[in-house]
Amino acid sequence: MTILKSYSLSLSGPAIQFPRSNSADNYKRNAKCSSPQAAVIPNFHLPMRSFEVKNRTSAEDIKSLRLITAIKTPYLPDGRFDLEAYDDLVNTQIVNGVEGVIVGGTTGEGQLMSWDEHIMLIGHTVNCFGGSIKVIGNTGSNSTREAIHATEQGFAVGMHGALHINPYYGKTSLEGMVSHFESVLSMGPSIIYNVPTRTGQDIPPRVIHTIAHSANLAGVKECVGNDRVKQYTDNNIVVWSGNDDQCHDSRWSYGATGVISVASNLVPGLMRELMFGGKNPSLNAKLMPLIDWLFHEPNPIGLNTALAQLGVVRPVFRLPYVPLPLAKRVEFVNIVKEIGREKFVGEKDVQVLDDDDFILIGRW
Repeated sequence: MTILKSYSLSLSGPAIQFPRSNSADNYKRNAKCSSPQAAVIPNFHLPMRSFEVKNRTSAEDIKSLRLITAIKTPYLPDGRFDLEAYDDLVNTQIVNGVEGVIVGGTTGEGQLMSWDEHIMLIGHTVNCFGGSIKVIGNTGSNSTREAIHATEQGFAVGMHGALHINPYYGKTSLEGMVSHFESVLSMGPSIIYNVPTRTGQDIPPRVIHTIAHSANLAGVKECVGNDRVKQYTDNNIVVWSGNDDQCHDSRWSYGATGVISVASNLVPGLMRELMFGGKNPSLNAKLMPLIDWLFHEPNPIGLNTALAQLGVVRPVFRLPYVPLPLAKRVEFVNIVKEIGREKFVGEKDVQVLDDDDFILIGRW
């Protein structure tokens, strides 16, 4: 009872006097968002974090990464993770000079994973490859409670950084975004992910500028376009393009650090050349048919289909994702031949695959 009494409020005593906030005036002067102060309840939960130096990574280390792959998660016929195929995918990324992987992102179908699966895959990736590549776990959520819990667990199993999205579907205010991000930034290096086409809500620059004081803000994965990229780079905020079709210009004309890429699952060597080799409009143009094909349907449908056709993953889809239709599969075979089979991951000949070759899993 002593502990409980120490946090209790006397209903008969004088009303609590909260300090008056001048945040509204500051907002007008600075055009920044701030967390509401008047109703903030003291947080009695200390962050579950460790400062042991083994495998710890600073935000500065994350900021230097030029090519990060949003890695695919392959499946066994019963829908469980195919870790052998996954390991081969990650090894191929390392051999081709990719510097980081996003684990369990949209491309990796984190939205179709339980949190147990999610954290297990992050831990597995760190355990097997953490000395050779930076492991960034997608531990974001539209629930702040879930984002905190998953991020604590992700860093506890050794991930080098976290990817955080703004609350989607149940959208919040700009002040709510700030509070959400500030709740997770204290735990370790983090990339903020802005993709309004998926969340239904843009993260405006003033939100990023408000949280930029955090030493753990590594930067922003930005999908709005290159004008937004330039807004950040002009203010010394690190940005990765989230759009493969724009990343060449983002990198070489708008100051982006690099790209968080889907296409690098398929052609990691070419994507490295695009990010490290200087301006190369001819290579960029050569990759455009592949990139356009990849995003004909919402990601990761195209990528899942392509990797199955290349024979590097089993043709297993967790629903609601289904393979691209036959005509698009034929088109992919022609794209591979045009670019060169040797530029793609895997060693098997590219195949069209029949509809019956694909396994669709609704329960796993």
